[in-house]
Amino acid sequence: MVSHNHTHTAVRPKGLSDKKKTALAGYLFISPFFLLFAVFGVFPMLFSFYLAFQKWNGFGEMTFVGFKNFSLIFTDPLFWKSIYNTIIIGLLGTGPQLIAALILAVALNSVIVKFKSVFRVAYFVPNVTSIVAVAIVFTVLFSEQEAGLVNATLNLFGISPVSWQTSEWGAKIAIATMIFWRWVGYNSIIFLAGLQSIPKDLYEAAEIDGAKKWQQFLFITVPMLKPIIVFVVFTATIGSLQIFAEPLIFGSGFREESMTIVLYLWREAFTNNAFGTASATAVSLFLLIIVFTTINFFASNRLDKSGK
Repeated sequence: MVSHNHTHTAVRPKGLSDKKKTALAGYLFISPFFLLFAVFGVFPMLFSFYLAFQKWNGFGEMTFVGFKNFSLIFTDPLFWKSIYNTIIIGLLGTGPQLIAALILAVALNSVIVKFKSVFRVAYFVPNVTSIVAVAIVFTVLFSEQEAGLVNATLNLFGISPVSWQTSEWGAKIAIATMIFWRWVGYNSIIFLAGLQSIPKDLYEAAEIDGAKKWQQFLFITVPMLKPIIVFVVFTATIGSLQIFAEPLIFGSGFREESMTIVLYLWREAFTNNAFGTASATAVSLFLLIIVFTTINFFASNRLDKSGK
């Protein structure tokens, strides 16, 4: 008899492996975000670039006009005024705010301060408050009437009432104060998270060496917080270039004193029905943000190299 030896090989069933199934499940779970971002983020952005070269009122047919929309806004004095206002309000509202946020964060991180959790919540509340509500409250505070809270306070020091909504610097200071109040708590919480990640051993060693509190702050806290500071400056700069709701609701409307670049864009699109020039303004804002971000990037790199 002849015996035949048959070798049985295990046949792997066709289909996806467990690893691929897990990966696919993960992608399915995060896909809603990317779909929504594509529809409400990427598409409008690309469409804006397309509209910047078209003449369109939002209803009729589009007409290709090349760079005419850019020519129209670049020759409009109000466009340049809006950029100037945006930068000035941004500097007034963001610069002091970041310094105050860092000081608040250091205070919250210190051993002396009690009820820290209460203060953290209190500082963060303005950020989650409705912008409309905040703007209305500040409109009342910065009322142009002599009986307005801010004007009444100034009157106690012998300073004459200020036209907060119509004067050149009054409107800017009032809006900057609003931005300061709204974001200082948010940034202080970010700084606080950075402070808590600094090893306490560094401070203990510095104390043993006889370093004072201000020396510890300058030579330990600030260098160790540099990545957080760079991040906050980046986000605050981009945010300051996108100021919109505060000047719109403050009561100044479309006045030149408080016209920001986003407000100018909104007016072109929804008041003048000129979506072409509005899109050209959006593209210009995009390029402006890139310029400021690049300046921040190189400045932070220089700081890093000088700190080493």
